[in-house]
Amino acid sequence: MGTEGADFRVIAGRYRLEARIGRGGMGVVWRASDQLLGRLVAVKELLPDDSLPDDDTRRRRDRTFREARAVAQLRHPHIIVVHDVVEQDERPYLVMELVEGGSLADRIARDGPADAAEAARIGIALLSAVHTAHEAGVLHRDIKPANVLIESGTGRVVLTDFGIAQVAGATTLTETGSFVGSPEYTAPERMSGVRTGPESDLWSIGALLCTALSGASPFRRDSIGGILHAVVAAEIRPPAEAEPLLPVVRGLLERDPDRRLGAADAEQMLLAYLETGRTPEAPGTAGTAGGGRGHHRIGGGRTTRSGAAGGRTGSRTAGGRTESRTPPGAAAPYSPTQPDLPHGTSLPPAESAPPAGSPPRAATRGVLIAAVLVAALAGAGVSAALLLRGDDAGGGGSPGGTATSPATGTGTSPVSPSPRPTDTNSRTAPSGYRTARDPAGFSLAVPGDFTRSPQGERVFYLSPGETFRLGIKVTVAQPGGPQGAMERSAAEGPHTNPGYHDGRITRTTHAGHPAALWEFTWDGFSAAEGPRHTYDLCWEESGRLYDVWVSAPVGKVREAREYFDVALDTFSVTAS
Repeated sequence: MGTEGADFRVIAGRYRLEARIGRGGMGVVWRASDQLLGRLVAVKELLPDDSLPDDDTRRRRDRTFREARAVAQLRHPHIIVVHDVVEQDERPYLVMELVEGGSLADRIARDGPADAAEAARIGIALLSAVHTAHEAGVLHRDIKPANVLIESGTGRVVLTDFGIAQVAGATTLTETGSFVGSPEYTAPERMSGVRTGPESDLWSIGALLCTALSGASPFRRDSIGGILHAVVAAEIRPPAEAEPLLPVVRGLLERDPDRRLGAADAEQMLLAYLETGRTPEAPGTAGTAGGGRGHHRIGGGRTTRSGAAGGRTGSRTAGGRTESRTPPGAAAPYSPTQPDLPHGTSLPPAESAPPAGSPPRAATRGVLIAAVLVAALAGAGVSAALLLRGDDAGGGGSPGGTATSPATGTGTSPVSPSPRPTDTNSRTAPSGYRTARDPAGFSLAVPGDFTRSPQGERVFYLSPGETFRLGIKVTVAQPGGPQGAMERSAAEGPHTNPGYHDGRITRTTHAGHPAALWEFTWDGFSAAEGPRHTYDLCWEESGRLYDVWVSAPVGKVREAREYFDVALDTFSVTAS
């Protein structure tokens, strides 16, 4: 920790503040000397909140003392030791052990992500720590890499900053109307205000493990609205680096707290990984379809490297022309980044509209997501209307012209942007997005400034300058299902995407349907365009294959991931 300042005050007649070494969630941390015992300590000064009325300030101070004293009773090698709680000038000070060494966040920023063994070691320490805290009735509520210290020389993992901890039965800041915590690591039930329990800390450890392994939380987005949507509603996709510890990560990132993996089970699973190199499934889940216990399967199952299609597909060059070999009845491989020509595969009619008086197919799910997001935003102090409103701009027509029919191609070039499809002001579209009801028979939320461009069998929604390319393709079901379709496409990756590399395919599910996720990086179509990364999810539903992908510059993958998640979470089949 670097020295940020000096003070030299003496607190409670014995603790001399010598240097400011950090800043916690609710105060400043000082290196200090205990003049009575002749030892170095860390002193956390809880700063006043001038926005609070006097009564709330007193209640906050009383709660701080009550909760700090409870934390001081905890004895565990991986929990910060609280030596004393004192008051001076009506301001509380926590006196703690001084851990020489930076935080896990510092370490990741300096050295990059940890390997699976080191992440497992950190996870074991934290799970053991919170298990002890929970048995004593103490919830941390702000577990994140910045609050995990790694002691220099010993490597000891220390959970610190219980500044917003909750003691069972105590009134919390959340209950008085203000949200506390770090959204990227906060459990969805806390976001929605439904409940706060030990399970919420376990969710935070699951998100922290993903960060330790990949360098970023799986819920990191560019806006608070995007983060809330990712935590509460988006399909959960652990990073590829989490594969060795996936059963633990999946279990901890279970949205239903009653089905979430417990601390003791998660700890034993990580210990098994360190001993055997393999992480077992959670107790009671082995051999059950989908992993049991309702664990999210995104990122689960078998992962193959792109191009290793097991002999299902191949290519040969004859006279300078690449020819693909595909199973009988299968559509030809394609690249989501290239314009394609129809492959002669007929598509059955789109689903008919629901009977009069019945709700649309996606209405129930949309209402649920909207309701949870409203509750989450209310708890976080963010305007629900701001996040959930649709974009009223840009109706069904094109600028300066009359809408034509993309289905017939009348007045529309196959590679030129077409007029916008009809937009609906759906409450499931986050702020900055609009819900596009596409003539091709589906609807989804797209950023407000994206324009529609049909290209052969695909429909693209393009950002200005085509920095981001969101594509959708619908075909009949193919042999091998989504996994087979992705493997055939990946086998052609080097031929259809210049500089194709780092491709991987992961068997998964989407909304309960079999699916496959394909990720890869490539050089772009020109030096000016530069390297790009593509996320592509294909799933089978009602006899069709649905394929949604986003391509973006490698420096903008975080934005691309948000567009990808929102598109998938709001996608529904409509009558064409």
